[in-house]
Amino acid sequence: MRQSIVDTLSVLKVIPVIQINRAEDAIWLGEILTQNQLPIAEITFRTPAAAKAIKLMREHFPELILCAGTVLTAQQADIAKEAGASFVISPGYNPKTVDYCLHNGIDIVPGINNPSQIEVALERGLTLLKFFPAEASGGVKMLKAMAAPYSQVQFMPTGGISLNNVSDYLAIGQVIACGGSWIATTEAIDNQDKQTIARNIQNIHSLLKNKG
Repeated sequence: MRQSIVDTLSVLKVIPVIQINRAEDAIWLGEILTQNQLPIAEITFRTPAAAKAIKLMREHFPELILCAGTVLTAQQADIAKEAGASFVISPGYNPKTVDYCLHNGIDIVPGINNPSQIEVALERGLTLLKFFPAEASGGVKMLKAMAAPYSQVQFMPTGGISLNNVSDYLAIGQVIACGGSWIATTEAIDNQDKQTIARNIQNIHSLLKNKG
């Protein structure tokens, strides 16, 4: 993973995890993210609109850090890169997909939720990993215990994280950022509820400022 991306993740702390149904919604959504000083988005490959949404965001907002989430195959990784994704994220550790990405210059953050998977990732030289599904896998307590033997690894917890518990995860030294689907929910995007999404981002900034 390029250090510049890691550094930016460490500063922003929170990544909106976005499932988008209409690619054209990506344009106003990108505007909200940039205007509210959260210039990053994980667009999940859970809908057919994902690749086009990434492409539109990249064209209109080149300053955004865009990653493709829920990348399950090498083909999806290629599509994501072609669309303009800075890196890809997978929910689990698929050796074939990971190796393909590593051999083809595609930055990947694979998902893990146990020590064995961490060690497989370390064998590949990967030190930034997604802890998923975070809450269902034991939450903060599990992550603290699991991370302790692997001081060289940094984590991006995602899954069940909200404004109520994100600070608990960010308090762990090896956590550089958390993924959150509550920031721009599919319902809010479908309804073009720009005010709610902007308010959610501002609530994050307020929380981080107060904790800082």
